[in-house]
Amino acid sequence: MKRNIVIAVVTAAALVGGGTATALAVSGDDDDASTPVTRTDDDRDDRSDDGSDGSDDGDDGDRAAAPADVTAADAVAAALRHTPGTAVSAELDDAHWEVDVLGKGDTWHSVRVDPDTGKVLGSSEDDEDDTAEVRAALKGTSVTAEDAAKAAAAKGTVVSVDLDDDGDDRGWEAETRASGGDERDWNVALTTASVTADRDDD
Repeated sequence: MKRNIVIAVVTAAALVGGGTATALAVSGDDDDASTPVTRTDDDRDDRSDDGSDGSDDGDDGDRAAAPADVTAADAVAAALRHTPGTAVSAELDDAHWEVDVLGKGDTWHSVRVDPDTGKVLGSSEDDEDDTAEVRAALKGTSVTAEDAAKAAAAKGTVVSVDLDDDGDDRGWEAETRASGGDERDWNVALTTASVTADRDDD
């Protein structure tokens, strides 16, 4: 008789609390005292408001698939604040912006910039053998990599900007991605920052 009363009380408490309860009555005969053991599992807080279990299974590793919060121009500026020199290229990959900076002498640096915050994640020295060509291409010019990125941004989201120091058509090459995902290549003049479609992209 006492067991029935205990189980009824525990069940009622579980219904009022909104959770689930498990009652175990340990008893000998009816005259012995029963000891209820109650465990309440309330998993209402284990789920988010949308009914999910609160776990984050999303994959945000492919940053290049969506426009970054930090633009190419922002990434170049952040890299140069960290490593003074001349920015020669900036490219957005799956994890970060990578900005190549020509420092003093023949020293090259590869600076990694977070595409969400603009913070510099780190840098390393690179070996390049075209230092003389780069300096010659930029001599007497007024348009920097940052300027070229800003100019090309009028055509779409800039995902890379790079110096083309070959031949007579020297200039900045920029790649943009439209909202629909279409990619286009552009040429940015070294002295006027005028943007024209890359003929090889037609």
